[in-house]
Amino acid sequence: MKKFFVILMLTSLLFSCREGAPVSTSYPYGSLYEELPFEMPRVEIPRFPDNHVSVADHGGVPDGITLNTQAFEEAMQALSEKGGGTLQVPKGVWFTGPILFRSNINMHLEKGALILFSPDFSLYPLVETIFEGLDTRRCQSPISGRNLENIAITGEGSINGSGEAWRPLKREKVTESHWKKVVRSGGVVRDDNYWFPSAASLKGHEMSDMNVPRRDLTEEEWLEIKDFLRPVMISFIECKNVYLQGVLFENSPAWNIHPLMCENVIVDGILVRNPSYSQNGDGIDLESCVNSLIVNSVFDVGDDAICIKSGKDEDGRRRGRPTENLIVDNCKVFNGHGGFIVGSEMSGGVRNISVSNCQFLGTDVGLRFKSTRGRGGVVENIYISDIYMFNIATDSFLFDLYYGGKSASESLADGDTTPTDQPAFPVNEETPVFRNIFVKDLVSRNARRAMFFNGLPEMNIENINLENAIITARYGAEFSESKEITFRNVTVIPKEGPAYMFHNVKNFKSENLSYEIGEWQKAAVITGAESAGLQLNSLSEELVEIAPEVERNEIVF
Repeated sequence: MKKFFVILMLTSLLFSCREGAPVSTSYPYGSLYEELPFEMPRVEIPRFPDNHVSVADHGGVPDGITLNTQAFEEAMQALSEKGGGTLQVPKGVWFTGPILFRSNINMHLEKGALILFSPDFSLYPLVETIFEGLDTRRCQSPISGRNLENIAITGEGSINGSGEAWRPLKREKVTESHWKKVVRSGGVVRDDNYWFPSAASLKGHEMSDMNVPRRDLTEEEWLEIKDFLRPVMISFIECKNVYLQGVLFENSPAWNIHPLMCENVIVDGILVRNPSYSQNGDGIDLESCVNSLIVNSVFDVGDDAICIKSGKDEDGRRRGRPTENLIVDNCKVFNGHGGFIVGSEMSGGVRNISVSNCQFLGTDVGLRFKSTRGRGGVVENIYISDIYMFNIATDSFLFDLYYGGKSASESLADGDTTPTDQPAFPVNEETPVFRNIFVKDLVSRNARRAMFFNGLPEMNIENINLENAIITARYGAEFSESKEITFRNVTVIPKEGPAYMFHNVKNFKSENLSYEIGEWQKAAVITGAESAGLQLNSLSEELVEIAPEVERNEIVF
């Protein structure tokens, strides 16, 4: 009898394995692939040879004073010559210049270890790279690698890029005492409200567009503005099997973490910080990467937090390398221009993205999709669920196809107006496309505006689906130049104005579209001669204001 039960248990186990359940529970990300709405290969954590080298073994001194650039270089080289392994960074303050990675190396920061990069610009030579989606030159990144395989930064330590030495500073972003302290430290001030670390940094700013010089420069001219060419802190370009785990990344000169044209990227359990006033202080910018996971991480930054890119304008279209197959799960964002962002550099395309179980707590925007004419590129097949937001400074959910380089809060403060009734441009390779985006299970409390969808007249944003959402905000949801929009079980509760505003919206379908408004508020306002095919079955017709140019028979109540 005992033998019978053993056979029965083994047989049951065999059949359960055949029925699609994971055979092994050792893979930590298996649950992320359950019901994933697109095909994506499993991204594995890279493995490393059992070799260990300490930076201390190569003359490194963690006293916060000794420059350890050579010690890191020798330790990297020694470990590489062994075939790779773990580069151990013991506790202490490791003051250093740039670190150049090798393949098959895990740089492991032990508890108490801080890698502090020197603010001496002369240690960072100019290199060919891509920044803001364009082919250009920047100073060498504090940590960099190109065309590598199996690389990792792990542990319980911290990495600080000394970004305050590099970044310009806008007066309105800091207290007066902070501003005066920075100005007293040296540098130059432009228009009494914009501080630069040096005259060279200011010169570079004045000859650049969106942080990148846009004309051919001589070598001498490049060197004259070198101070302006702030590097991203972590730059991995065309690398395969990249793993970032556990470490604090903070105070970057420009963007914090920039995987570019990489394959198989895992970011798990990291903390990314930059001051709220940091110019271009993005958290992570995943650009033209394939098969990536960003999970269990926290961002508190000065610009976009989790940002998806794929090159800019002609350079991006020529490379033609989309970001595709990405899972973002269980991340929290505090300060930041957006919680989850696509764009504005998306000229190579973005597709097959899953975002779930995230919290955006005090960001400028929650879900932010941005681009402009000239980009081109197609953003499609984006699946977002279980997003919870609080105190969003502007829009909980935003499509901005007129992006001009400012954060949403900056545009609001400057009084920028929303373009409406613009003439349509010819559709060509420079026309950006946003379509097939699915969002469900969203809650946002205390935003300024519930939603803003603002497409182009020649290329509306298309097939945007929102299901099971509750948003409270000062203002309601506004939709312009959008088509094939479907809302199910959506509630918008504005303090002022109508709950829903439609301008040149085509084929809007709704089920259980709800609102709570005051005695003198409208449920909806419809404008624009192109508005057509609006199904507003859940709204009271007497609470909907329809402009004279709108065909009333195009509205169904």
